[in-house]
Order: sequence, then C-alpha cells, then structure tokens
Amino acid sequence: MHIKKQRLLTPGPTPLYPKALHAMMDADIHHRTEDFRNLYRTVLADLKEVLGTQNDVLVLVSSGTGAMEASVSNCFSPGDRAIVCTAGKFGERWVEIAKAFGLNALVLEAPYGQAVAAETVAKALDANPDTKGVFVQASETSTGAAHDIRSMAAAVKKTDGIFIVDAITGLGTMPIDIDGWGIDICIGGSQKAFMIPPGLAFLSVSENAWNKMDAAKLPRYYFNLKKEKKNAASGESAWTPNTALMLGFAEALKFIKQLGMAKLVDNAQQLAHATREACKAVGLELFAPDNPASSVTAVKAPQGMDSGIIVKEFRNRFGSIIANGQGSMKGQIFRIAHLGYFDFPDLFGVIAELELILHANGVPVRLGSGVAAVQRVYAERAIVKEATVKV
Repeated sequence: MHIKKQRLLTPGPTPLYPKALHAMMDADIHHRTEDFRNLYRTVLADLKEVLGTQNDVLVLVSSGTGAMEASVSNCFSPGDRAIVCTAGKFGERWVEIAKAFGLNALVLEAPYGQAVAAETVAKALDANPDTKGVFVQASETSTGAAHDIRSMAAAVKKTDGIFIVDAITGLGTMPIDIDGWGIDICIGGSQKAFMIPPGLAFLSVSENAWNKMDAAKLPRYYFNLKKEKKNAASGESAWTPNTALMLGFAEALKFIKQLGMAKLVDNAQQLAHATREACKAVGLELFAPDNPASSVTAVKAPQGMDSGIIVKEFRNRFGSIIANGQGSMKGQIFRIAHLGYFDFPDLFGVIAELELILHANGVPVRLGSGVAAVQRVYAERAIVKEATVKV
C-alpha cells in the first residue's frame, strides 16, 4: 500500500537488463583507445549475429529517428519517388522525413489500428516503376498493429527500389529475416527489446543500399553512413560514441545471444497473446485485433472513460508507467508493452492492477478474471511444454 516500486510498462523505454546497467558504470573509458575499439568491434559482431544478417551493421548515437533520417539522406536525391506507408504516428514520421528531404512521396495510408496491405504496396509499385524506395514500420507502436513486411519485401525485390523498415519495436518481438526477405535497411533502437536506455540507433545496410548511395545527392554530415562504415572497419565510430550505452549494449547483446533471438521473439509473442486474452476476459476491446503486434497491446478505454484516467491510475496507485494513445487516439486507447526484459510474473501484476483500476472506477469486472486468463496461457504454453520435455 505504502511502498510503490516504479515499473516501466511502456513500449520504450523498457525495463533495463541489470547486467547492462551495471556495465554502464564502467564508462570512464576513452573512445580512441584499443580498449574501446575491442568493445566496439565486439558490439558490431554480436549485433550482426543477433540480427541474423550478413549485411553491414552500424551504430549511431541518436534515437531511432536518427537512423530513419540517415536512411533517407544517404540513399536518395531530391525529387526521388518514394512510397511511404503510414498507419499511425510513426508512419506519419516517415512521411514527414521524406517530405523534409524533398522526396516525391506517394503516401499509402491505413486508418489507425489497421495496416497498409502488402497488395496495396505491390499495386503502387506497378503503377510507379520509377520508385526508388519503400518505407514502412514493421510494428506500428502507436496503435499496436503490425505490417506484413515479408510480403512487402517480395514486392520491392521485383523492382529497382530499396526496402527500408523501421523495425525499432519489431526487432525482438516478431520474426524478421533481413537477408532472406531482402530488407535493404533495417532500423533498431536501444530502448526497446534490447533492454538499455534510449540513445543508440542501429541499422543493417545491404549491398544494394550501399550502391544507391553512390548516386544519392541529398546532403548529410553527422549521419554519413559511408563515413561510419569506414571508421567501423578500424573499430571506431565516426563521432564521439556514447561509451556508457555501448558498454550496456555489449552486455545486452551477450544476453540475447545466450537466450537466442528466436526465444526473445517468442517471449514477446506469448506475453502479447496472454495480454490480449486477459483484456478480453475483463471485457475490454482490443484496438488492432486483426493484425496485432507483439511489442505492445493497444486497448480501447471503456465507453465514456478517458484512457488518460487509466494511465494516471496505473502511475498513482501502483507506480506503473503505461502509455496513452498518440495523435488522434490520445484519450481513446491505452497501451501495455511486453517486449525485452519482461516476463510472465510482470504480466500477472500488470493485469491485476488493471482489474483493480477498472473496479475502482466503476467498471464492472470480476476480479481475478484477467489474471486467470494469463495463468491459463502460461499453463497451456509453458507448463505443458515442460512436462512434454521431461517425458
């Protein structure tokens, strides 16, 4: 009642991996020394392994938006035709970046809670053979919806364009085969499934994308990917790196390697399924039921209730931080994340809190019904599996 531990339940930042946090305390290291070069080489090698790609990988000191901007400024020229998919707040960010750099953007828009269909992208590519690139989110965090990037990649592969995916909340929460599907630039961020604080963006870059840079004429300076690649070959970053985050990143990547990327993804998917089942059990309606992401579950607030009340109640009653809706969905939905360093006991508590909040605000709910739904998912998918293995 009186002691409240803060619990971070947002889709970014996410809970921190303890060993990464401890590693960051050794940040009194100079970035132009052999000690740091060894660290940097290890991070790049482990990141490449974790992402499952043979493409080059780079790390930037920025939020994920910096890598989004870099993918535009490094690969395109003013007036280039680009197809931009938007189905939420972060899709709108792709649109804004493309327009800021003078691209001729063909915007394919789906309503919040839905996703742009791969067939729509394929038709747009057929109608616009001069398209130089396609931009999309793997997981649209603002709405809890996911895009079919595999099918989109297949459509782009038939053209001369490149496929650029914001997978900032997709990596570690959904299967992504960068090389097999043909994703030319795949973007991630440190504060999502990679379990460290905000401040690092990273991206894989295909040979196809490097080739496009030779003819690209947009200006760039800090986010110069060729300069980063050249420096990375010597174990250094082009500019002053965030040494503390790099130390933490090294530990997080070590943990993900030991766990296995497939299990990290499965963890998020099992938690996502359990969260959806729990919300339905307490009588709440999901916002993106047809194409749900595994990074975050978006839930409609009860009729007549502002979702901001639920967000505040989580914080004030329990010290738990969840996310409100964004853009036009603010006040209408709330979002519970379940990616990265997050487990089933965390979810038991989250759903129990949600039930109590609904009850305290006059929403009819049978206490324990949501938690029971989470327990059933765990029992069916973990306990049964363990018993089968023992047999």
